[in-house]
Amino acid sequence: MQAGIFKVCLVMVTAIVNHPLLFPNENTSLPDSDEFILQKMKEYEENLKINQLKLEQHMSQTESKEQEEKQKENKESEVDDPPWDFWSAMSMVIFLMIEIWRQDFQDGNPQELSKEEDDLQFMGNSCQGVSLPNQTVLAIFSDQYIRVATHDATRTREFVEGFADDLLEALRSLCNRDADMEVEESVCVGSMYENWRVNKPLTCDLIVPFAPPEPFQFKCHLWVTDHLIPPGYGKIRVVGPDDESVGCVCDKTKLGEDMLCLLHNPANKKEVSSDINLLCSKNTNYLDVDQVMKWFQTSVTKAWSKISHKYEFDLSFSHLDSPGALRVKFKSGKVINFNISPVVQFEDLDLYFISHFPTCVVPHVSPSNNHWILSFAVYERRFLKEVAKNLPDSSCHLSCLQIMTFLHSKQCQITGQSGLTSYHLKTVLLHLLLARTFSDWDHLMLEERLQDMFKSLEKCLMEKKLDHFMIGNPRLPHSVSIPENIRFAEPLNLFRSFVLNRDLYQKTLSMFYEMLKNATVLINEYSLNIRAAHAQKNHINHSNM
Repeated sequence: MQAGIFKVCLVMVTAIVNHPLLFPNENTSLPDSDEFILQKMKEYEENLKINQLKLEQHMSQTESKEQEEKQKENKESEVDDPPWDFWSAMSMVIFLMIEIWRQDFQDGNPQELSKEEDDLQFMGNSCQGVSLPNQTVLAIFSDQYIRVATHDATRTREFVEGFADDLLEALRSLCNRDADMEVEESVCVGSMYENWRVNKPLTCDLIVPFAPPEPFQFKCHLWVTDHLIPPGYGKIRVVGPDDESVGCVCDKTKLGEDMLCLLHNPANKKEVSSDINLLCSKNTNYLDVDQVMKWFQTSVTKAWSKISHKYEFDLSFSHLDSPGALRVKFKSGKVINFNISPVVQFEDLDLYFISHFPTCVVPHVSPSNNHWILSFAVYERRFLKEVAKNLPDSSCHLSCLQIMTFLHSKQCQITGQSGLTSYHLKTVLLHLLLARTFSDWDHLMLEERLQDMFKSLEKCLMEKKLDHFMIGNPRLPHSVSIPENIRFAEPLNLFRSFVLNRDLYQKTLSMFYEMLKNATVLINEYSLNIRAAHAQKNHINHSNM
């Protein structure tokens, strides 16, 4: 055995000495005039090979004698060394490994590890090996903690809707209908109106469609074909009266002598405001996100100054980088936050282009100031309302989403934000509502459905793929009334950013498994606090009797 090891080392040393590629930084080229040196090196190499052969023969004879002696002493303990062919093959393998190592590190930079190999550390973590709290604990947590956290949601919604209507009416009264943007009635969307928001502060989200005055109009481009632009974005072109693409029928058809074109009638022309063009990107006729935000914030400020004397609270912008993120602060110190986002309606559908997403929605960075993202908030709320008609009484589907949202928000407070948002959690639930039968969502199945949501989310994270629920989903019920060109469009991957951003993906995976690991502890802790608070309250009430 020792002789075999010695032979391997000998062959390795010989290979290193005779292989010039192992020393790529040395100058191996020789001048043509140094023939004498070249001849000496060849002779030295031949002599080295002869000595190597003699040494191998000698070692082979020595090995044979040692084996014969061992066989005579103890035949049962005879252990034959592998034949010379084996050691030769082993030497070649080692030599090849050294050569590969040299090629990988000769430039001083090791090969980057495969991206897929980095993910193997997460494959051992699985929802299969994590036990969530049992049905009883989950029911207590859902019924008591979430109900307490959202008990004033109805009053908050009523206040926000009433105040928003008053504010928008004041805004409309200040606008010149012939020259300024026309603001329509607000539409309530988001988690507060879908009854699953649990995180405080309870924030209402409203969208406000706006349109240009006549004869201007918005021409929306639903899909952007540029491969550099992420799917789901569109552009809005401001079309003027002189635009050739929007003409009167008189441009295409010969009218009779007694027929009058109302669009081109000189007596019907209105004064055109230059403010419309100021809302477009520079040197384009496409609506600019930042310009619209500035216009809307200025309009809201003027409207509030007109009606502020009627209210005994202060109104301010909570985020200046969002068009209508407003904060109401009462003299008592109570604060109510809500979002009013200006949007452009696509044709006559419940589909809107929005500049900035409100709360609980996928964060996005617009490719440019003239790209707007599609909002399906109205369709999503309609789907939840329609599917609730077929679910059992006291269905657990919203409780599952509320619990996951709670765990996600608490984990974000510990580890920081990642690429996972509550909108992703909502999308997972929407897909499961179509995949599962209605009876599977009974309140007694809360634990099983919560497990399903975690497993489905884990699968999507590992595949880096979560399809948008509305785009490219032919399974949508017809009661949702989604347009056919959207229903059968190419699916939109909400996890596309994970494919492009490696660091964000790793951080999100780590956060997800930490959330999964801490789920039981968090729920049990809050459930115990709830029971302790109730016990203390009952004790005080009993003592006062």
